[in-house]
Amino acid sequence: MELVIQNVGKLYGKDKWGLQNVSLTLTSGVWGLLGPNGAGKSTLMRILATITKPTKGSVLWNDEDIAKHPNRLRTVLGYLPQDFGVYPNLNAIEFLQYMAAIKGLSARTANQRIDELLQVVNLVEARKRPLGSYSGGMKQRIGIAQALLNDPQLLIVDEPTVGLDPEERVRFRNLLADLSGNRIVILSTHIVSDVEAVATDIAIMNKGMLRGQATPYSLIQSVEGKVWEWTIPSTQLAAARECHLVSSMNRRPEGTQLRIVQAQYPSSNARMVDPDLEDAYLFMMSDHHKGVDQEGIR
Repeated sequence: MELVIQNVGKLYGKDKWGLQNVSLTLTSGVWGLLGPNGAGKSTLMRILATITKPTKGSVLWNDEDIAKHPNRLRTVLGYLPQDFGVYPNLNAIEFLQYMAAIKGLSARTANQRIDELLQVVNLVEARKRPLGSYSGGMKQRIGIAQALLNDPQLLIVDEPTVGLDPEERVRFRNLLADLSGNRIVILSTHIVSDVEAVATDIAIMNKGMLRGQATPYSLIQSVEGKVWEWTIPSTQLAAARECHLVSSMNRRPEGTQLRIVQAQYPSSNARMVDPDLEDAYLFMMSDHHKGVDQEGIR
């Protein structure tokens, strides 16, 4: 299976482009779509889910244009939008039966599938509780269950961990990893840790444009030799942040320890450290990476 995004753009109004010239080729695995709020991720997800059409470019599902033949994709699509709502008075079984009917599943097939999915998302014991009593993480899990009712070949989840506590976020990420198998899973998020552990490939977006695409390992390798730790007096912090790309900072008795991402060492007192995905993401989102060799980033 293959999803090909070719020079996709989306125009709002007369001159506001929500997306510009986005091109990606996706095959089986978990694909992380990473970028800040307003980067165009949700717009792209809505196009891929056949909710809206691109202004220019095309999206091909197994060589067929989804704008011309949306039902070819819809029959094998699972979608968890960012603003997923539930019927609070229905329990999990009733809600999933309702969603299965909308998707055209027979009652027999739906009931068997619901039993399986409640096991997968660990909601068997809560299956008869009203959805209005569910925690945020439980609602997201029931959202994944409805997206999986038709055993989709393409699963799209848009900002699924917003508002979840750390434990629920880890559980949700692990669930997505388990579900990847022989399907394409697209995880759209602005949280680096959401994609770091599960994504086989990561595409980074900003201001409606694709900034780069690579495996997590290649992204991290792209900033090898460009990450530094440097402890400075706290009184110099504001000046340092003006001059350097600061990935993180920690207050210590001797001052503030900065983690800096740049090609040149910031000071003779700084020491080089191993990079991580957060460093690579911030570097690509900044202007510091311009003109720097990005071998391995497509």
